Amino acid sequence: MKLTIERTALLTSLNHVQSVVERRNTIPILSNILLNARDGQLGLTATDLDIAINDKVPADIAAEGAITAPAHLLYDIIRKLPEGSQVELDYKSEEGRIYIRCGQSQFALSSLPQDDFPIMESGELPHKFTLSTTVLKRLIDKTRFAISTEETRYYLNGIYLHMAETGGVPVLRAVATDGHRLARVETPIPADAEGMPGVIIPRKAVTEIRKLIDEQDGDVAISLSDTKISFSFGDTLLTSKLIDGTFPDYERVIPAGNDKVLEMDGKIFARAVDRVSTVSMEKTRAIKLSLSDDRITLSATGSDAGSATEEIAASYNSGDMEIGFNSKYLLDITGQIEGENAHFVLSDAGSPTIVKDSVDDGALYVLMPMRV
Repeated sequence: MKLTIERTALLTSLNHVQSVVERRNTIPILSNILLNARDGQLGLTATDLDIAINDKVPADIAAEGAITAPAHLLYDIIRKLPEGSQVELDYKSEEGRIYIRCGQSQFALSSLPQDDFPIMESGELPHKFTLSTTVLKRLIDKTRFAISTEETRYYLNGIYLHMAETGGVPVLRAVATDGHRLARVETPIPADAEGMPGVIIPRKAVTEIRKLIDEQDGDVAISLSDTKISFSFGDTLLTSKLIDGTFPDYERVIPAGNDKVLEMDGKIFARAVDRVSTVSMEKTRAIKLSLSDDRITLSATGSDAGSATEEIAASYNSGDMEIGFNSKYLLDITGQIEGENAHFVLSDAGSPTIVKDSVDDGALYVLMPMRV
């Protein structure tokens, strides 16, 4: 294999694929990416056996072929080469090395055979539909903060994407929860998505998809089965295994009887929470909200006897009430509020609170209180 390629194009493609590769691998080949030069393009593939990502970039191919190279080392080398330069990749089979040349710089990297590289087959993906990058970004950004990191509850370690109905209208809904907070976001369902199974997209796949969205415009082609899902962004294809588990009946934790409505400027509230929580204990991050007519008093107490209070204006007239929350969880949710006002719908100090965005009817959040 021998080719010449523009450094920026190669770096962009490497950036897409190398982040899938784990830094520490007990299987050496999984530290490598597959380079496949043919038909005027260099194909790059990386996998961790759960996710595979393929990318293509134009190249001047002098000799077609395929070989693997250390992913992170190759990325670091190309990243440090001069911007706008031309890079030559030359694999010499008799030496088992791939040479990288750019100007007066030359690097020689050990490689492993193409035949050792595991190819993750996607199998048949019968359900196919498209979403705009804007819609997919919204579904991810407004839910992923609530994905659980508790490995024992593996079925919560991703975003649950499924069909649902709101007011008799079919919607595509994304849900994530860690047991302390829940995020539910929906969008009108694409016509081709009706009949799709509910799937749980793993956290790492969500992270990689979100990185790719920032570099793309237009639509994303999504294909899925009961076990795998793929996202096609132009010349980039990401395929991931799905979490094999049953997502809990999240509707049961969304309270229906809350009747106390609190409304305030979401950004002013978030800044107040951030300030007051500075003194809260590192472990619990507890903050207390004292509600009375048209005002909220936020307070926190630290383990070293430090304390803080702040009062802000709000719309509230449902009687005095005190309720505690984890301040980090409060900030995660208020950070998703796009409108000027945030709506809190409460019941009592021991019951879940609903949070809504004044300008996004399709987004709903549930936050469990804590004792303070």
